[in-house]
Amino acid sequence: MTDLQRCEIRPGRLVEWTLHPAAVGAARALPDDVRPPAYVQESHIRTSRTVRRDGLFVPTWLGTVFDLPGRVDLDVLQGALRVWTLRHETLRSGFRWAGDEMRRFTLAADDVALQRAEGGTFTDAATLIRYLQDRFDTAADALTWPNFIFTAIVRDDGATVCMAFDHSNVDAYSVHRITAEIHELYAAGLGGTAVAAPPVASYVDFCASERTDADRIDHTHAVVARWREFIGRCDGKLPNFPVDLGLDPEGPLPEQRLLHEMLVGDAEAAAFEAYCRPYGGSLVGVLASVALIAREISGLRVYRTVVPFHTRVRSQWAESVGWYVGGAPIEVPIADAVDFDDALRMVRAALREARPLSRMPIARVLPLLGADFRPTSPDLYSIVSYVDTRATPGAERWQELKAYGLIRVSYGDQVCAWITRLHEGLQFACRYPDTDAAYKNMRLVVERLRERLVEVAGAVPDGVPSARSGQGAPRVTPVP
Repeated sequence: MTDLQRCEIRPGRLVEWTLHPAAVGAARALPDDVRPPAYVQESHIRTSRTVRRDGLFVPTWLGTVFDLPGRVDLDVLQGALRVWTLRHETLRSGFRWAGDEMRRFTLAADDVALQRAEGGTFTDAATLIRYLQDRFDTAADALTWPNFIFTAIVRDDGATVCMAFDHSNVDAYSVHRITAEIHELYAAGLGGTAVAAPPVASYVDFCASERTDADRIDHTHAVVARWREFIGRCDGKLPNFPVDLGLDPEGPLPEQRLLHEMLVGDAEAAAFEAYCRPYGGSLVGVLASVALIAREISGLRVYRTVVPFHTRVRSQWAESVGWYVGGAPIEVPIADAVDFDDALRMVRAALREARPLSRMPIARVLPLLGADFRPTSPDLYSIVSYVDTRATPGAERWQELKAYGLIRVSYGDQVCAWITRLHEGLQFACRYPDTDAAYKNMRLVVERLRERLVEVAGAVPDGVPSARSGQGAPRVTPVP
């Protein structure tokens, strides 16, 4: 995960694909789709509208970049992009307002067509990247539809494909799968064959199912009570990252910056995973490390955060593009941790207790608390996300294909961190408020996280992939 500025995008001839005007026109005449928005979609779009009305344009798109080697046939590529779009119903489904109510509409598959346009030839990479970012801000805007765009930078030796989507359509899992899917469809198109694949389940159907379940609860539900207690112990707010970010509570929404680097290589990442496996694996280890680091930096006694979990709980959703993410609140009494193993046990217990809460959308819960959670920031809370991508189709070729997941860094007062397990190791990316204090402390977090990973990895005997299973555990140095 990174931003456009850190991708290896070389100049060339820019080609763009958007939904054809005829398809957009057909959508305007559509009746309402009875399937409602997911709560996360509605919250995202309403927040974007609120922030926009307050005078600030905050782009929130996600995307992907990857190379297609060899001279590219644009007609075949266009066909691949259209077939991929048809696979995923959320891309032809949007929302319109009826008063203050959001209503869905969904374009029929037969009406989907892409329009290709020339974007000019660029000789300077920085100029091209600025253009792409501005173009994506407009074409993948939360408050418009369509809200996605496909582009290719074409050169004699190949092309770089760049795709951007408003967050309401995609999550990290969705983005990670795109490179392999487009490559497969493009190769099939070149060979004059079709990809034999079963239909992909619709995120729009998931939205309706999830919302039906969520609407069954009221303010007396146990999940609501748990969130009420958690937020009460956070002084009536959802938690931010637990270090000083230098925020001015009365100031405007700050601009953000990106930190992006590899933490450790494959061998150390594997050893860290082996050490943490008896406690649930690297997610537990990462959260325990962050909690201890926050204790060291800011004297934190209780680590409170909202942990993102995917909600693809049934196999039918595994290949579906959509925003399948819920949040679970955890509280870790990190002041009581004697050492890293103690912290691991605490985090594991907190996650086991809280994970079921992630299946209830927080945007459903908040109005039931009876508090005013009018959003003023595009992020409701800070996150530390861990995703292991090694089983994702094609992940072993991402480095070769210069494949990246894209984050749009714009404005926000929260810290959003993504720790990604790649074949090459553990990668860290985060967007954070652009203040001196936030830069200093987030750099310190990254450095100490790397130190912790190396230290823990060093406690695992060489050549023992699961060193701690069934044996006395090697200990890690007690932490201050």
